[in-house]
Amino acid sequence: MSESATTREQICLMAKSMFDRGLTHGSTGNLSVRLSDGTLLVTPTGSSMGFLDPARISHLSVQGELLSGDKPTKEIPLHTAFYETRHSAGAVVHLHSCHSVALSLLPEIDPDNVLPPLTAYGIMQLGKVKLLPFFVPGDPAMGDAVRGLAGRRSAVLLANHGPVVAGRDLAAAVHAMEELEATARLALLLRGTAASALNPDQIGRIVERYDVDWI
Repeated sequence: MSESATTREQICLMAKSMFDRGLTHGSTGNLSVRLSDGTLLVTPTGSSMGFLDPARISHLSVQGELLSGDKPTKEIPLHTAFYETRHSAGAVVHLHSCHSVALSLLPEIDPDNVLPPLTAYGIMQLGKVKLLPFFVPGDPAMGDAVRGLAGRRSAVLLANHGPVVAGRDLAAAVHAMEELEATARLALLLRGTAASALNPDQIGRIVERYDVDWI
Protein backbone atom coordinates (compact mmCIF):
# COMPACT_ATOMS: atom_id res chain seq x y z
CA MET A 1 0.00 0.00 0.00
CA SER A 2 1.11 3.58 -0.64
CA GLU A 3 2.00 5.97 2.17
CA SER A 4 -1.24 7.86 1.55
CA ALA A 5 -3.42 4.74 1.62
CA THR A 6 -1.75 3.37 4.76
CA THR A 7 -2.06 6.73 6.53
CA ARG A 8 -5.73 7.08 5.60
CA GLU A 9 -6.44 3.70 7.17
CA GLN A 10 -4.48 4.66 10.29
CA ILE A 11 -6.39 7.93 10.61
CA CYS A 12 -9.72 6.09 10.50
CA LEU A 13 -8.55 3.45 12.99
CA MET A 14 -7.18 5.94 15.52
CA ALA A 15 -10.13 8.30 15.17
CA LYS A 16 -12.65 5.49 15.71
CA SER A 17 -10.73 4.27 18.75
CA MET A 18 -10.96 7.72 20.37
CA PHE A 19 -14.64 8.05 19.39
CA ASP A 20 -15.54 4.61 20.77
CA ARG A 21 -13.91 5.45 24.10
CA GLY A 22 -15.78 8.74 24.46
CA LEU A 23 -12.78 11.02 23.91
CA THR A 24 -14.73 12.75 21.17
CA HIS A 25 -18.40 12.80 20.26
CA GLY A 26 -20.81 13.72 17.49
CA SER A 27 -18.94 15.54 14.74
CA THR A 28 -16.43 17.14 17.10
CA GLY A 29 -12.68 16.74 16.88
CA ASN A 30 -10.28 16.60 13.96
CA LEU A 31 -6.81 15.34 13.16
CA SER A 32 -4.19 15.66 10.48
CA VAL A 33 -1.04 13.89 9.33
CA ARG A 34 1.83 15.37 7.34
CA LEU A 35 3.04 13.05 4.58
CA SER A 36 6.66 12.76 3.52
CA ASP A 37 6.07 15.13 0.58
CA GLY A 38 4.79 17.85 2.92
CA THR A 39 1.12 17.50 1.94
CA LEU A 40 -1.53 16.93 4.61
CA LEU A 41 -4.26 14.36 5.13
CA VAL A 42 -7.01 15.96 7.24
CA THR A 43 -10.37 14.84 8.58
CA PRO A 44 -13.24 16.52 6.69
CA THR A 45 -15.44 19.23 8.14
CA GLY A 46 -18.64 18.03 9.80
CA SER A 47 -17.48 14.41 9.89
CA SER A 48 -17.75 12.06 12.85
CA MET A 49 -14.44 10.57 13.93
CA GLY A 50 -16.25 7.29 14.55
CA PHE A 51 -17.39 6.90 10.94
CA LEU A 52 -14.64 8.21 8.67
CA ASP A 53 -14.28 7.01 5.07
CA PRO A 54 -10.60 6.73 4.03
CA ALA A 55 -11.43 7.79 0.47
CA ARG A 56 -13.13 11.02 1.61
CA ILE A 57 -10.33 12.27 3.87
CA SER A 58 -9.13 15.68 2.68
CA HIS A 59 -5.75 15.82 0.95
CA LEU A 60 -4.19 19.30 0.99
CA SER A 61 -1.20 20.59 -0.90
CA VAL A 62 1.75 22.24 0.83
CA GLN A 63 0.05 25.55 -0.01
CA GLY A 64 -3.22 24.42 1.59
CA GLU A 65 -5.15 23.76 -1.61
CA LEU A 66 -7.63 20.86 -1.66
CA LEU A 67 -6.21 18.14 -3.92
CA SER A 68 -8.85 15.48 -3.29
CA GLY A 69 -11.48 14.36 -0.82
CA ASP A 70 -14.09 16.37 1.06
CA LYS A 71 -13.71 19.92 2.35
CA PRO A 72 -11.31 19.88 5.33
CA THR A 73 -12.07 20.81 8.92
CA LYS A 74 -12.45 24.52 9.61
CA GLU A 75 -9.73 24.19 12.26
CA ILE A 76 -6.99 23.95 9.61
CA PRO A 77 -5.32 27.15 10.97
CA LEU A 78 -4.61 25.29 14.24
CA HIS A 79 -3.00 22.39 12.44
CA THR A 80 -0.88 24.38 10.03
CA ALA A 81 0.38 26.64 12.83
CA PHE A 82 1.85 23.62 14.62
CA TYR A 83 3.46 22.29 11.44
CA GLU A 84 4.96 25.70 10.68
CA THR A 85 6.45 26.20 14.15
CA ARG A 86 7.30 22.64 15.23
CA HIS A 87 9.21 21.08 12.37
CA SER A 88 9.32 17.69 14.12
CA ALA A 89 5.50 17.51 14.10
CA GLY A 90 4.10 14.78 11.89
CA ALA A 91 0.53 14.81 13.20
CA VAL A 92 -1.89 17.06 15.08
CA VAL A 93 -4.95 15.98 17.09
CA HIS A 94 -7.69 18.32 18.33
CA LEU A 95 -10.53 17.07 20.54
CA HIS A 96 -13.36 18.47 22.67
CA SER A 97 -12.64 15.89 25.38
CA CYS A 98 -14.79 16.43 28.46
CA HIS A 99 -12.28 16.57 31.33
CA SER A 100 -9.83 18.77 29.46
CA VAL A 101 -12.57 21.24 28.58
CA ALA A 102 -13.77 21.24 32.19
CA LEU A 103 -10.25 21.99 33.40
CA SER A 104 -10.04 24.98 31.04
CA LEU A 105 -12.99 26.58 32.85
CA LEU A 106 -11.51 26.56 36.35
CA PRO A 107 -10.35 29.95 37.63
CA GLU A 108 -7.42 28.62 39.64
CA ILE A 109 -5.47 26.89 36.88
CA ASP A 110 -2.09 28.25 35.82
CA PRO A 111 -2.49 29.52 32.22
CA ASP A 112 1.17 28.82 31.51
CA ASN A 113 0.92 25.22 32.71
CA VAL A 114 -2.66 24.03 33.06
CA LEU A 115 -1.89 20.45 34.09
CA PRO A 116 -0.68 19.85 37.64
CA PRO A 117 2.45 17.64 37.79
CA LEU A 118 0.64 14.50 38.96
CA THR A 119 2.41 11.77 36.97
CA ALA A 120 5.73 11.27 35.22
CA TYR A 121 4.03 10.42 31.92
CA GLY A 122 2.04 13.64 31.91
CA ILE A 123 5.32 15.53 31.96
CA MET A 124 7.17 13.19 29.58
CA GLN A 125 4.53 13.19 26.85
CA LEU A 126 3.26 16.76 27.07
CA GLY A 127 5.71 19.11 28.75
CA LYS A 128 3.92 22.29 29.83
CA VAL A 129 0.45 22.80 28.36
CA LYS A 130 -0.45 26.42 27.61
CA LEU A 131 -4.00 27.73 28.10
CA LEU A 132 -5.07 29.87 25.14
CA PRO A 133 -8.08 32.20 25.33
CA PHE A 134 -11.48 31.50 23.81
CA PHE A 135 -11.81 31.85 20.05
CA VAL A 136 -14.85 31.29 17.89
CA PRO A 137 -14.36 27.88 16.22
CA GLY A 138 -12.58 28.25 12.89
CA ASP A 139 -11.14 31.67 13.73
CA PRO A 140 -7.70 31.98 12.06
CA ALA A 141 -6.57 33.85 15.20
CA MET A 142 -6.23 30.44 16.86
CA GLY A 143 -3.40 29.68 14.49
CA ASP A 144 -1.82 33.06 15.22
CA ALA A 145 -1.93 32.28 18.96
CA VAL A 146 -0.12 28.98 18.36
CA ARG A 147 2.47 30.69 16.17
CA GLY A 148 3.02 33.17 18.98
CA LEU A 149 4.39 30.32 21.07
CA ALA A 150 7.22 29.96 18.50
CA GLY A 151 7.21 26.17 18.69
CA ARG A 152 7.87 26.05 22.43
CA ARG A 153 4.81 23.92 23.24
CA SER A 154 3.61 20.64 21.76
CA ALA A 155 0.18 20.97 23.38
CA VAL A 156 -2.28 23.75 24.13
CA LEU A 157 -5.71 23.90 25.72
CA LEU A 158 -8.24 26.24 24.13
CA ALA A 159 -10.48 27.79 26.78
CA ASN A 160 -14.10 26.56 26.62
CA HIS A 161 -13.18 24.46 23.58
CA GLY A 162 -10.61 21.69 23.94
CA PRO A 163 -7.00 20.49 23.65
CA VAL A 164 -4.69 20.42 20.63
CA VAL A 165 -1.60 18.19 20.58
CA ALA A 166 1.19 17.77 18.05
CA GLY A 167 3.39 14.66 17.87
CA ARG A 168 6.13 13.19 15.72
CA ASP A 169 3.55 10.85 14.17
CA LEU A 170 -0.13 10.05 14.58
CA ALA A 171 0.35 7.41 17.26
CA ALA A 172 2.51 9.74 19.36
CA ALA A 173 0.00 12.59 19.02
CA VAL A 174 -2.93 10.36 19.97
CA HIS A 175 -1.10 8.88 22.96
CA ALA A 176 -0.14 12.35 24.20
CA MET A 177 -3.74 13.52 23.78
CA GLU A 178 -4.95 10.54 25.81
CA GLU A 179 -2.39 11.40 28.52
CA LEU A 180 -3.63 15.00 28.58
CA GLU A 181 -7.24 13.91 29.05
CA ALA A 182 -6.28 11.36 31.73
CA THR A 183 -4.28 13.98 33.65
CA ALA A 184 -7.14 16.48 33.40
CA ARG A 185 -9.47 13.82 34.81
CA LEU A 186 -7.08 13.14 37.68
CA ALA A 187 -6.85 16.87 38.40
CA LEU A 188 -10.62 17.15 38.63
CA LEU A 189 -10.93 14.03 40.80
CA LEU A 190 -8.31 15.38 43.19
CA ARG A 191 -9.57 18.96 43.24
CA GLY A 192 -9.91 20.23 46.79
CA THR A 193 -7.78 17.44 48.29
CA ALA A 194 -4.25 17.51 49.68
CA ALA A 195 -2.95 15.28 46.88
CA SER A 196 0.83 14.92 46.63
CA ALA A 197 1.93 16.23 43.25
CA LEU A 198 5.48 15.73 42.00
CA ASN A 199 7.91 18.18 43.59
CA PRO A 200 10.36 20.41 41.64
CA ASP A 201 13.26 18.00 42.16
CA GLN A 202 11.25 15.05 40.81
CA ILE A 203 10.03 17.12 37.86
CA GLY A 204 13.60 18.22 37.12
CA ARG A 205 14.85 14.65 37.04
CA ILE A 206 12.09 13.63 34.60
CA VAL A 207 12.74 16.64 32.38
CA GLU A 208 16.48 15.95 32.29
CA ARG A 209 16.26 12.21 31.70
CA TYR A 210 13.68 12.43 28.92
CA ASP A 211 14.79 15.75 27.39
CA VAL A 212 11.39 17.35 27.92
CA ASP A 213 10.65 20.89 26.70
CA TRP A 214 9.88 22.53 30.04
CA ILE A 215 9.87 26.24 29.23
